[in-house]
Amino acid sequence: MKQHRLAAAVALVGLVLAGCDSQTSVELETPAQKASYGIGLNMGKSLAQEGMDDLDSKAVAQGIEDAIGKKEQRLKDEELAEAFGFLQKRSEERMAKLNEESAKAGKTFLAENGKREGVVTTDSGLQYEVLTKADGAQPKATDVVTVHYEGKLTDGSVFDSSIQRGSPIDLPVNGVIPGWVEGLQLMHVGEKYKLYIPSELAYGEQSPTPAIPANAVLVFDLELLSIKDSAAKDAATEE
Repeated sequence: MKQHRLAAAVALVGLVLAGCDSQTSVELETPAQKASYGIGLNMGKSLAQEGMDDLDSKAVAQGIEDAIGKKEQRLKDEELAEAFGFLQKRSEERMAKLNEESAKAGKTFLAENGKREGVVTTDSGLQYEVLTKADGAQPKATDVVTVHYEGKLTDGSVFDSSIQRGSPIDLPVNGVIPGWVEGLQLMHVGEKYKLYIPSELAYGEQSPTPAIPANAVLVFDLELLSIKDSAAKDAATEE
């Protein structure tokens, strides 16, 4: 977490806090009011993720009031820098602990899951089970495929789903996370697999979205619908 990011978040939350005395005084009718609420809501979630559960709302409001009123600030820049540095260090330590716990939980899940009948574990650590078997063609790393999928965390929380959107997607086999690259090449067109992807074959500590915690094991229901232009390729081969 950067100091300017924390400062900006606190300032925006402060604006919301300073602008109302209680929930009953808040009006959410106009687009500007709704957007204002959205800013406060998003920043509140961000601060909660950063571990800012001891934020002093009165101190935040006082800082906003002093700045808007062009009053002399009550703390020196050096004191503020020290405070932000403390919060940054605390946030980093908290995230490191959460990452460690997530990695440990993922290893435990995979160790138990790998014992289930029908679950196959590859040399890379990828786990899969065949839900629907078929005899179609198998894609290569250089192919583009059409798939339906639903991605979940190990607790069942859905973070992405083409199935829910009702629209399959086309993607290059070698342009996705390593767990998918390997899993897709095991599949035949028409098959449905369930993939259990270790974090090192997914996103590791660099999660692309807050919906996926760092070091998370990802579970995908994956259906291989087709290999793009595979019919044309087969016809050309026969000729």
